[in-house]
Amino acid sequence: MGTFFPASLSNLHLRRHTKRLRASSYDTTGGNKDHWVIAPGETRVLADLTGPGCVNHIWFTLMNTQNEPHFLRKVMLRAYWDKETLPSLEVPVGDFFGMGHAMTKNFVSEPLQMSPEDGRGFNCWFPMPFHAAARFEVTNEGKHPLLLYFYIDYERCEALPQDTLYFHAQWRRECPTDGIDDTSVDNHHFAGGGCNTTGDGNYVILEAEGTGHYVGCNINIHNLRESNKWDWPGEGDDMIFVDGEAWPPNLHGTGTEDYVNMAWSPKQEYSAPYHGIILGGDTNWKGKITYYRYHVRDPITFEQSIRVTVEHGHNNHRSDDWCTTAYWYQMEPHKPFAPMAPVEKRLPVDIEKFHWDGQIMTEEVSP
Repeated sequence: MGTFFPASLSNLHLRRHTKRLRASSYDTTGGNKDHWVIAPGETRVLADLTGPGCVNHIWFTLMNTQNEPHFLRKVMLRAYWDKETLPSLEVPVGDFFGMGHAMTKNFVSEPLQMSPEDGRGFNCWFPMPFHAAARFEVTNEGKHPLLLYFYIDYERCEALPQDTLYFHAQWRRECPTDGIDDTSVDNHHFAGGGCNTTGDGNYVILEAEGTGHYVGCNINIHNLRESNKWDWPGEGDDMIFVDGEAWPPNLHGTGTEDYVNMAWSPKQEYSAPYHGIILGGDTNWKGKITYYRYHVRDPITFEQSIRVTVEHGHNNHRSDDWCTTAYWYQMEPHKPFAPMAPVEKRLPVDIEKFHWDGQIMTEEVSP
């Protein structure tokens, strides 16, 4: 075995001095019970790998034995590299594979895919290198047992390049985002008035410290506004602050749909290798929306820190439910993640169970 290099169509003719290996849920007795049962409250180690090596494909499919609502937000996926004690990957399983709202839908991107039937075949192609060890865990925080089928495909090699970075993924949510009272101004001002000259109050997709590069995110918005007026929720600019720079950052965008490489308040569902709309929303952009943007061809490098943000509506006027998963590579150690929200705070909003009290959305019945 030699030094690892990522495979691509342009180098498939080159000999690979690696060994292909796999951890999976197959029935070790030779039978057909090729799934693991994860009990409520249980954490299971799916793979405890030794290196040097690189995970370059993960496939999951899973079901809750009682069709428990929103179970994809109740199952946590975590990964640890080289014996670290804090995870470098910590995301609800559905969100990790590219779509939030505890939903699945067929879509295709280069690093992440949900495949038939109905998007329940999850695939990840992000390379995840490790020098000494890699550990993957799943925790079932639902009320019923989980059936999990999985492959974790990896290559073992003699060495990794010295400047190899580690893969990271983190989930965040703000519900509702801190907006303004939409009855205090006319709809024209609410949609596009005022000036944001600091970036303060933007929704934060990622805040990391160290050296590395950001490689993208999925963005899930639930439009919570109770209005029949023009109600596009994606008028916020992306602002990416690298290495402590002040506003305006060098990477300042022109709108949420522009950041995900779309145009003109889109609703049409579309998937491409690096950008797409998995869920376009209902009439007047009501309901749930999912976008993705992956910086595979254009990673955003940082030497000290990065803060990836986007306005929630122009000038942060809107109060919606935002959930995101950020993906990036960096040298270890990484900045510890904020504690994961408890399961009841991760579930999608059922608007009928909530009411407005001024600018605060309060829960009437536990989801």
